[in-house]
Amino acid sequence: MNRIGRKVKVIAKSSRHKKDLTAKVGVMTLTISAMLALSGCMGSMDMFGGGVDKSISTSTVTNQKNPETVSDEMTVSNAVTSADVTKLDGKPLPWANASTGSAGVITAIAEQTGGASVCRTFQTTRHSYRGIANFSGQTCLRDDGRWQLLSFQEAQ
Repeated sequence: MNRIGRKVKVIAKSSRHKKDLTAKVGVMTLTISAMLALSGCMGSMDMFGGGVDKSISTSTVTNQKNPETVSDEMTVSNAVTSADVTKLDGKPLPWANASTGSAGVITAIAEQTGGASVCRTFQTTRHSYRGIANFSGQTCLRDDGRWQLLSFQEAQ
């Protein structure tokens, strides 16, 4: 009722219904757009149907030793071959590799002579940034007068 006492009929349409519909359409559009964008992550990335490129193969790189390990092996080998086993008398022989920071103690060197060949077996520790480990190995004198490291393996 208005001030005069007449009944007034409101003929204006409510915008509430219109706003709800606009919001629903916006949310639906955003949801569909997101689903379409993310569906590419789940499907094939191959847009032109070319298939999988099989010309590239894995495991083609040869299995090479770690340069740090090789350097430590040579340092230990040099210590074993240059040691005077007659003067060691079972005493430990320390070694250190300045290029890798590794160090250790050779605890046993045994020399075997068989005919013209001379070999030395040894046991050592290696202290490196990876931890402390025990190793055993063997080096032999070649015909040309140089020593060759035949084995250097981590003890189990």
